[in-house]
Amino acid sequence: MLDDLRNSAASQSFEEDLPPETPEVRRTLRRSRGSFLGMTAKQRFIILLMLFLMVLVLSTFCLLVTGKIAF
Repeated sequence: MLDDLRNSAASQSFEEDLPPETPEVRRTLRRSRGSFLGMTAKQRFIILLMLFLMVLVLSTFCLLVTGKIAF
């Protein structure tokens, strides 16, 4: 039984069983000019404005806590 398996493996090459290779088509991705993370310019502005205000408030709070400024 094992002899038959060895003989059949020796007689056939592995490369004959593979399908012929097809050339790979590469597609380039184009970025649309007005969307970053799928947001419009107005949405990005609001996100950045909120981020700026959060940094402003947190930094003012840190200055108050450390005693660098006082009201």
